[in-house]
Amino acid sequence: MEADVLAIGRHLKKRRAECGWSLDRVAQASGVSKAMLGQIERGESTPTISTLWKIASGLRVPLTGFLVAQTPELQRPTSTPQRHHDASGMIVTPLFTFDPTLGFEMFVIELPQGTVSESAPHAPGVVEHLVVLEGVMELRLDEEWQTLAAGDAIRFPGDQPHAYRNLSRASVRVHDLIHYSSSQ
Repeated sequence: MEADVLAIGRHLKKRRAECGWSLDRVAQASGVSKAMLGQIERGESTPTISTLWKIASGLRVPLTGFLVAQTPELQRPTSTPQRHHDASGMIVTPLFTFDPTLGFEMFVIELPQGTVSESAPHAPGVVEHLVVLEGVMELRLDEEWQTLAAGDAIRFPGDQPHAYRNLSRASVRVHDLIHYSSSQ
């Protein structure tokens, strides 16, 4: 995990430099404290998926840049993708890294029993597409919870607060395709 933490920090520092932004500017844009950003850049802190989403949204970059080494376009990684565990219990596995030509990235999300994952708004124009593969979950949009079961699919604006939860006894697995608008 240490190598992953260091890679995340290097990626953050690189993206920040490309934007010409200070840690203060990234903190303002992302809502993540300057101190936490510094710890992440130095590899001293393991950020949650939620924190990485905030940083990626603030910088207006895809999440997979923080989770996987970049691979050539239209090529699937040859090794098994790494699973990323969040403090909420959510497990995120990248399936396809961000492709600028197609404008999307895709994940498998697992929600073990009792998981509740709150998500801050992503960058403007981001749209999420969820397909429930196994189990029954709840999705909160506009402060209302709706139930989704295996086979259900939904598309919603990811640039608003939303949350996932699993109150059932069985784990839930979903495909989550994140589409970025072409203006990003």
